Amino acid sequence: MAAGYDDFGRRWAHGTSPLYEDWATGIAADDDILRRLDALPTAQQQPNRIFAAARWAGCPLTPYASWRAWLADNWARVIAIAADRTTQTNEPARCATLLPQLAAIPGPVALLEVGTAAGLCLLPDRYAYEYTSPRGIHRLGDGPVVLRCRIDDAAAVPTRLPEVVWRRGIDLAPIDAADAAAVDWLATLVWPGPDHDARVTRLRAAAAVAAADPPDIVQADLLDALPDVAAGAPREATLVVFHSAVLLYLDPAQRRRFVETVGAVRSAHGGDVVWLSNETSGTLPGIDARLPEGLESAHRFVQTLDGTPVALAGQHGATYETRPFRAR
Repeated sequence: MAAGYDDFGRRWAHGTSPLYEDWATGIAADDDILRRLDALPTAQQQPNRIFAAARWAGCPLTPYASWRAWLADNWARVIAIAADRTTQTNEPARCATLLPQLAAIPGPVALLEVGTAAGLCLLPDRYAYEYTSPRGIHRLGDGPVVLRCRIDDAAAVPTRLPEVVWRRGIDLAPIDAADAAAVDWLATLVWPGPDHDARVTRLRAAAAVAAADPPDIVQADLLDALPDVAAGAPREATLVVFHSAVLLYLDPAQRRRFVETVGAVRSAHGGDVVWLSNETSGTLPGIDARLPEGLESAHRFVQTLDGTPVALAGQHGATYETRPFRAR
């Protein structure tokens, strides 16, 4: 538990959310709070879930010493919230890192996202984009939400939006984008800090887009529902099964089962299926084994296409790097 919180603080929150780094590293050295966390179910022990639950309960955004005193006094309220809610990061800007691959697929596409939350990443064709590459700024699309991304290769900048003819999501606890309280919880899950303030505004704007014409989301376990939901995709379109920061919530056996299930979906669908994944290194050993030696992937996803690493994608959509993989 201590190592997990320390890693969250020093590896992920460092340089992007000073407050969460302070809280996480503080807990990592706090035997009493660690014992309290150890008594909770595994899913409720996640740093972001505990921190968001505390913020939802009205905690002060103060350094660890004073925040810890509040947490100890309000422990029952915090864990009740953590038990009732789940960690769901629904960052629409991740579409900017999905689009280079989606736009390269010829013809219409059918999108199936697992761990979709409110389905904001199921709407890549409804956002506008601004890519900054070594050759300048490239704009694409038109809409109330503009997603900005730095890309290291002008040749990787998408030149069109995908033709989406079908879209579905799977989630254990789907979020209604028209539910103001549910969107407020999503906003609370966004880390505090200047690097993240714009994310809340973007989240709410994208939620308004989704609420106007919401995608269909199936409430189910992704491991159980994926084959049946995929079977409903139109055969004239390329089915794209995709996810971002989802597999880390599964244990190793469940991750292996997911990879096998994607393979079964591909076979059942006649092979016209693309598997597009944004996950952190260390999630799937088979993919880690194919990474360039010495690759630094902190604060970024390893993006894979059908199990082959193709890019590093910023966790919140701000960067897209293909250079580490072009020389291979």
